[in-house]
Amino acid sequence: MADQPESRLNGYIDHTLLRPDTTARDIEKLCTEAIEHQLFAVCVNGCWVQHAWNYLADTDVSIATVVGFPLGASDSDSKRYETEVAVDNGAHEIDMVMNLGRFIDGAHRYIVREIRDVVEAADDRRVKVILETGYFSDEQIATACTLAVEAEAHFVKTSTGFGPGGATVDHVRLMRETVEQRAGVKASGGIRDRESALAMIEAGATRIGTSSGVTIAGG
Repeated sequence: MADQPESRLNGYIDHTLLRPDTTARDIEKLCTEAIEHQLFAVCVNGCWVQHAWNYLADTDVSIATVVGFPLGASDSDSKRYETEVAVDNGAHEIDMVMNLGRFIDGAHRYIVREIRDVVEAADDRRVKVILETGYFSDEQIATACTLAVEAEAHFVKTSTGFGPGGATVDHVRLMRETVEQRAGVKASGGIRDRESALAMIEAGATRIGTSSGVTIAGG
């Protein structure tokens, strides 16, 4: 594999915990594991950003949070506000779900404006646009990637993990081919082992979202 990604796999991983029944103790464990295994980031729901920051402020581990999650159907203004609160609480990255229904309706200007609003609210922090690829054809995925790049998002991301399908190698490859080097690609949803993670990286992923970060890291 080019550049031997297996030797630096830990640095690709967003160690993720987005279950609705997550507790403070769960977040503390997630953060401890991320530090121990030198993972890139933790990804948590908005209510836990500040708690994670208390554990990670003096470390190299980034904090990502989700916006408009998991349906993407909240109003654009609320997504912007969620982003502003997350930044105030210490988030370094925003994983936003685009408005799937508006996209299906062909309201592409709406999608670009919504993403751009979040990018602006993130104030130079990385924004990843969750496409929820399980709903879409290859043509639609490519179009969504193009819109995200136009809106100056930093990443496109496959899925929430709560939708009809997770990451696939074919979708990741298509996303990479579409965005070229203009954005990162985050593969997320159903990635539970090292082999799967490496296959996604080989296809063009530059970040892996997974709740199995310790397993993949070899812990």
